[in-house]
Amino acid sequence: MELSNLRPADGSKHSDNFRRGRGHGSGNGKTAGKGHKGQKARSGAPRPGFEGGQMPLYRRIPKRGFTNRNTKEIVGINVCALESFDNGSVVTVDALIEKGIVKNPRDGVKILGNGELTKKLTVQVNAVSEAAKAKIEAVGGTVEVV
Repeated sequence: MELSNLRPADGSKHSDNFRRGRGHGSGNGKTAGKGHKGQKARSGAPRPGFEGGQMPLYRRIPKRGFTNRNTKEIVGINVCALESFDNGSVVTVDALIEKGIVKNPRDGVKILGNGELTKKLTVQVNAVSEAAKAKIEAVGGTVEVV
């Protein structure tokens, strides 16, 4: 057996791509897979979540908390991730994306203080923690909050 000839077990896959209600010879005529009578057999069946007039679950459960419209989703990057840059280079959000350290910057990038840094860098990001700022400046680098 090789990857090139893998296939599902016989009978395990069943296509949903067939025409319903086209005569008993098709194997899916008469009731067209809907069983006999009842609300779900008719056209205009109830929407998902409808419980026959009983108060539905999504309305019975209390609402909790709120969503702050002004919140910012900031991506955190540790100081050790900046080791991939060359000595003396400028670290910007675009440079982080280019290196593949950040994939989606969302509302901004924040440098966090975990790990060690040995290179002198100029860091230009949206936010920096106090520990990260101390580590960057300890090796002779500079931090600019953009």
